Amino acid sequence: MRKSILETLLQHLKQIAIPRHPVWDPIGHLAVQNYLLSNLQQYGAVTQQSFDVPGAQGQNLLVKLPGQSPHLSPILIGAHYDGVPGIQAADDNASGVAALLALAAAFAHHPAQRSVWIVGFDLEEWGMLGGKALAQSLRDENQSLHLMLSLEMLGYSSLEQNYPIRYMEWIYGRQGDYIALVGNLRSLGKLLRMSHGMRKFIPAKCLSLPNQGRLVPATRLSDHSPFWDQGYAAAMVTDTAFLRNPNYHKSSDTIASLDLDFLVNVTQGIEAAVRVL
Repeated sequence: MRKSILETLLQHLKQIAIPRHPVWDPIGHLAVQNYLLSNLQQYGAVTQQSFDVPGAQGQNLLVKLPGQSPHLSPILIGAHYDGVPGIQAADDNASGVAALLALAAAFAHHPAQRSVWIVGFDLEEWGMLGGKALAQSLRDENQSLHLMLSLEMLGYSSLEQNYPIRYMEWIYGRQGDYIALVGNLRSLGKLLRMSHGMRKFIPAKCLSLPNQGRLVPATRLSDHSPFWDQGYAAAMVTDTAFLRNPNYHKSSDTIASLDLDFLVNVTQGIEAAVRVL
């Protein structure tokens, strides 16, 4: 099974880790968008949420996978598929999208207790615009969510780990061998449960923040933060991005730079954790 997951993730990475900025690399952006769409369509009707911004049009892609108990509020799992200009952006965020597609297949074939909504977010690199568009529309519809998870860079491990606040290394350790669950106060209990569910596969360390994370701006840099701002329980699942990965937003962010075993463990850990929520 582990070999199968590795092969699946690598297959997805090869299709996604290409230059895919909507303005500078529009052909790549459209190719990845279509790849994501065709994969999600295997599991149900895909809602395509378009939104206009100056200079571009974004498109979120959402499929709703039914759970065993449809009366329970759903879990939303998303990852952004756009990239910065001219680079593969393998960790940021092809790794998150590859894991997202693997999770979509897992929950489609073996439903979780709760319904799981799978979302490909667009234009995250423009200021979390895809997250803002969806969070606002769900709030306008008075849609409840049990938890929102943003998969943001999942494929890099390191012997060294940096932090936005120095004392954090005393709590979380100096080695980048874990996945971080960064949530708001509303999500804390759920994240602790997730970390317990993940520990068979990967160490998971929780950080819960007041005031929508504004005291530590680095914790707001993904599509979970618009959901914080709309009052949802939400969290970023991350290898901590530029605090660990020296290839962040550089041409060296390639598939070859990833720790694929780590990515497999993270993907399996997320699936296990969602099944206990």
